Amino acid sequence: MEVGLLWPIGGAGIIAMCFAIYYAHSIKQKSELPEKMNEIVQAIKLGAMTFLNREFKSLIFFVIAIAILLGLVIHPLTAGAFVFGAFCSALAGYLGMRAATSANGPTALEAQNSIGGALRIAFCGGSVLGFSVVGLGLLGLSVALFVLGQFLGGDVTKTIEVVAGFSFGASSVALFARVGGGIYTKAADVGADLVGKVEAGIPEDDPRNPAVVADNVGDNVGDIAGMGADLFESNVASIIGAMTIGVVSFGVAGATLPLMFAALGIFASILGTFFVRWRESKESSFQEQTQKARSALNRGTFITVGLTAIGGYFLVKWQINDVGVYFAALAGVIAGLIIGFITEYYTSDRNKPVKNIAESSQTGPAMTIISGLSVGLVSTALPIIVVAIAIFLAYHFGELFGIAMVAVGLLSSLGMILSVDGYGPITDNAAGIAEMASLGKETRERAEALDSVGNTTAAIGKGFAISSAAFTAFALFWAYAEVIKAKGYSITMSITEPNVLIGLFIGGMLPMLFCAMTLSAVGKAGFEMVSEVRRQFKTIKGLMEGKAKPDYRRCVDISTKRALREMILPGLLAVVSPILVGLILGPEALGGLLAGAVVTGFLLAVMMANAGGAWDNAKKYIEAGNLGGKGSENHKASVVGDTVGDPFKDTSGPSLNILIKLMSIVALVFAPLFL
Repeated sequence: MEVGLLWPIGGAGIIAMCFAIYYAHSIKQKSELPEKMNEIVQAIKLGAMTFLNREFKSLIFFVIAIAILLGLVIHPLTAGAFVFGAFCSALAGYLGMRAATSANGPTALEAQNSIGGALRIAFCGGSVLGFSVVGLGLLGLSVALFVLGQFLGGDVTKTIEVVAGFSFGASSVALFARVGGGIYTKAADVGADLVGKVEAGIPEDDPRNPAVVADNVGDNVGDIAGMGADLFESNVASIIGAMTIGVVSFGVAGATLPLMFAALGIFASILGTFFVRWRESKESSFQEQTQKARSALNRGTFITVGLTAIGGYFLVKWQINDVGVYFAALAGVIAGLIIGFITEYYTSDRNKPVKNIAESSQTGPAMTIISGLSVGLVSTALPIIVVAIAIFLAYHFGELFGIAMVAVGLLSSLGMILSVDGYGPITDNAAGIAEMASLGKETRERAEALDSVGNTTAAIGKGFAISSAAFTAFALFWAYAEVIKAKGYSITMSITEPNVLIGLFIGGMLPMLFCAMTLSAVGKAGFEMVSEVRRQFKTIKGLMEGKAKPDYRRCVDISTKRALREMILPGLLAVVSPILVGLILGPEALGGLLAGAVVTGFLLAVMMANAGGAWDNAKKYIEAGNLGGKGSENHKASVVGDTVGDPFKDTSGPSLNILIKLMSIVALVFAPLFL
């Protein structure tokens, strides 16, 4: 690897981290909060940090065990890269969550005066997450490549093979963060909704509800730390997959191009953030201000994508002089946006699918669930077609390297996409804090308006994460095949081969089994949470009258313990399964397993994310005053649908993204062991 090029690439990562620090400082300047609000904010922050610290302590033993295994059977340097990747991924999630838990209170406070000011604070919090992820990803990868290159005597192919351990480390942390965070947040959500809203009939985020702080903590550990670790891993895995194929196709220039594309995306994202603003007018209606907020966020995204697309042409032309590879990367950029907006169509309460689910609630919870499942299933068709077209175009223009560059192109604007996505959980927390701190109806409505914009951005972010997972897994799949061939082993992955067919079936089964484990985990944790909330309502005198405080800490502790206990088995399934299949049935069967897992996992992830999002927004549509409004029988039916959808969209669905990537990177790292 050319050291001269690694310095400016690493420099782009440092610049991204400087902007993350700048946005974190902007939040800190607005952190003066009233006493009651500060008490709530500190409880949320303490709960989030306690969970993350305990999760990381649990992960240390896993990281040490895998590092020892890698050092013994693969290469000591791979083990070092694995530990470094795990550290960078954990740090990115930690920094993002600290910023989010610092921005939620100031966002709620600013909503008393201005929607625009509140949006700006929430977006600053999301930007810390976005730029920490892309900055640490590119900086960490550059440092790893430089150090490994020195130890390996400048052997580019061997360096790229060993640096795959960096992605493996990031993937491991991402899976546990996503699964653990998802179990945590949905256990709290189930307790807060089923007992608070349905049984007790009190509003969402009512301070009398013992699970309400745990619910707000869950938004941070799942949608901030979990999402950050997820897309950190996607980013570095897509770059490494493209580098593995690029060095075969174009030599060192091909290996360097994915890194340079990521650096270009950082600068485009930085410029894009400056367009997330508007001039607020006191004469504007509430709806007009909300629409301006949505337009501001979309404007920043489109400008970032446009700058990346334009700059990418000149970058590819200069680096490898093959415009076909540029068109392949462009196909990834466009495919990611299309899938994001398809997701938004199926999950927005402004569109027909969600309204149909809301209307079905008039016949009870059963029809609400059936109609939501129908929306989730039908929503898989268009994304699959988009993915198929993108793969066809990528191979047509750039062959295998083109397919790998689809994922790199898609993730090049990650800094901006993740900044917008991180905005959502912060405004969700702000709406809850406004309710708990009694900031008044108007402030609550402003915060909920920003939260509704956040629901749209979250839907687009989930679509982006799912599509990036699929394309990244494809890139790693082909990288795995290239590594096997480079070792002198002739591999034929044909479905007429019995072992490949067996691998396909096992791979197709694994996402199903994984979802069963994660859904069961949410069920167990949710049952415990529901029992605790009921107990407090019955035994704490004066709680329902607002004369006594609930025991928030007990609910936080239940979610924490259950999440840490239940995340272990799904995590081990993802790591152990590909190793066992590779050792017992051989590399061809493992290739079949990866193919089966990607197809089934992608379909399940899309279905679960969209069904869950549609159920959630059908509930919000009714809560806005439609079809009987809050407290009606229709509302209760929609809450049941939303409760079913919560683990779909926030636990099992997002975790599938990491499952298919993690199994692919395990195959890539352990490939020499299977020959």
